[in-house]
Amino acid sequence: MTRDCFPIARPGQSIGLLGGSFDPAHAGHVHITREALKRFGLDRVWWLVSPGNPLKAQGPAPLAQRMAYARDLMRHPHVDVTDIETHLGTRYTAQTIAALRARYPGVRFVWLMGADNLAQIHHWQNWRWIMDTVPVGVLARPGDRISARMSPAARLYRRDRIAGRSSHLLGGSSAPAWCFVNVPMVNHSSTAIRAAGRWQSAEK
Repeated sequence: MTRDCFPIARPGQSIGLLGGSFDPAHAGHVHITREALKRFGLDRVWWLVSPGNPLKAQGPAPLAQRMAYARDLMRHPHVDVTDIETHLGTRYTAQTIAALRARYPGVRFVWLMGADNLAQIHHWQNWRWIMDTVPVGVLARPGDRISARMSPAARLYRRDRIAGRSSHLLGGSSAPAWCFVNVPMVNHSSTAIRAAGRWQSAEK
């Protein structure tokens, strides 16, 4: 796993992008990352540890702290933990995808998200451009289907959905394309960890 701010990627590779504050990273993140590598035909997954979430009023723990913890937790030869958004100067998903496509021509990027994000992606900046530009892999608990399947994005792009049994095709597909797979989830959340006092910022 490279520790450079810009990981190495070759044209033709399929790379999943898992964005978030990772405040803190936990076993659930590790689990869905491993599942995404297996299910979606990806060569690598990059964790995009964001400088801050534009939708959240209160900022996360310092980036260096979150990066160090994530790298210690996510140890896999095909996963890179990166703060690339800080170096690209992007804050929104669409901006990040556009910058990565410009920097890595020929690389196939796949955006990874949970079912909760599919249910509200229509509130994201330039969300239709995202769906039209990169394949999207959705990982969900078995009970999370209803709100995601009834979402504006799922309805609008219903003809572009790849069946779960063919999920391995997603990494090589052209957008618009998305796939929804059920993944038995590890019962962890960053919010619960912070609420329990098991994640203390170095600056607090």
